Amino acid sequence: MLTLRTVMAAALPMQPPPLGAENVAIGEVCIDSRKATAGSLFVAFAGERVDGHAYVGDAFAGGAVAALVQRPVRVDGAGYLSATGSEGAPLALPVVIEVEDTLAALQAIAQTHRRQFAGVRVVGVTGSVGKTTTKEAVAAVLAAAAPTLKSEGNLNNEIGLPMTLTRLTAEHRYVTLEMGMYALGEIARLCEIAAPHLGVVTNVASVHLERLGSIERIAQAKSELVRALPADGLAVLNGDDPRVRAMAASAPCASVTYGLGADNDYVVRDMTSLGLEGTRFTLVGPDGDIAVRSRALGRHQVTNALAAAAVGRAEGIGWATIAEALNGMSPGLRLMPLRGAGGIQILDDSYNASPSATLGALEVLAEVEGRRVAVLGDMLELGEAETEGHRQVGRAVASTADLLVTVGPRARLMAEEARRVGLSRTWHVDTNAEAIAWLQRELMAGDVVLIKGSRGMEMEEIVRALRAESC
Repeated sequence: MLTLRTVMAAALPMQPPPLGAENVAIGEVCIDSRKATAGSLFVAFAGERVDGHAYVGDAFAGGAVAALVQRPVRVDGAGYLSATGSEGAPLALPVVIEVEDTLAALQAIAQTHRRQFAGVRVVGVTGSVGKTTTKEAVAAVLAAAAPTLKSEGNLNNEIGLPMTLTRLTAEHRYVTLEMGMYALGEIARLCEIAAPHLGVVTNVASVHLERLGSIERIAQAKSELVRALPADGLAVLNGDDPRVRAMAASAPCASVTYGLGADNDYVVRDMTSLGLEGTRFTLVGPDGDIAVRSRALGRHQVTNALAAAAVGRAEGIGWATIAEALNGMSPGLRLMPLRGAGGIQILDDSYNASPSATLGALEVLAEVEGRRVAVLGDMLELGEAETEGHRQVGRAVASTADLLVTVGPRARLMAEEARRVGLSRTWHVDTNAEAIAWLQRELMAGDVVLIKGSRGMEMEEIVRALRAESC
């Protein structure tokens, strides 16, 4: 368990931790004072809209025993420690710990804490699309064999990953961490903190192309996980993606591939869609195979199971245990089947969107019975791939959906392309409110409605409106 001694030793390395700090357990780390609980550590970040330094007192009122700050903050009754010296009692609780940079301090704390558990096996998961669902599949397989810590939700960045690692305890045997990035070097830094033994790379796609400038730079950024692995580690690579497969050449360790292509180490056979009930298939690896009936929706989710199986076998987990873990997983974190008002079926994939992820969601839509309705919003941050990305999706919709509704200026390209290749029933609107009004007027019982768009489009508003009368 994380202790105040570890916190202080990492945050203020030039000062010896006060006597007794080793006996103060840190229950959790939080960055929102409203979530502070007894024994927690509050980390104050100066955000664009909210400055956490203004809420240190609130965190202490909620039970926090310590707060990391990067500018002077005085709270009545609290001790105060800084890099330039300490004031007051050596260990007056709660304590304010002033550092030069709270983010750097949080990362140092997580790195120091992680190094105290040499026996734990860490798996890093990255990729342009499918990181979270693959992380969940890997964690499910590992947890079936031994206690496993995992990133919650998509806490995959320079703040979320360290916060996850601070929850590491002596009972854990495995840690599964999602690793995201916006720029070169960020995954490398996450690997310095986490020290992964195994690395899974799902794919390289034109997500964040606007920030990195080229697909080659995205591949370079994702490969930082592979290059950070130890000599006795393992790179688990999606062999269906040529850019990911090529990462084996830069790995300082062994590698295996997984995918739907027959030339991979881990493949599937006898795959059958069960519609909204999931997928049935056989997992095949170099040393055996097992039948799986997964509730995950779509062919693209099957590759997540392959990645999890590859990690599980590398860790000596039996095929039967792997199958049981995958059979027991929920349908997914992203694409969720929900009941809608008036007898409609909603496929809620509103969390985010990219061309490859949207194509995968459309594959699921194509496999269900009923009138298929695609409600698609702008896909953001595609850079120079923006026009072709939207047109590619438009072409796919034409062979998948019976009806298309697009939302936003970029999504208009989808509608234009879908009409060009033969889908006459397309409508375009500018706002979610317009889409809701149209859908509530036109949808009928038995319709299956896929809703997907980039995070900035907030298309969960449409999901809530279509569910309103059934919840």
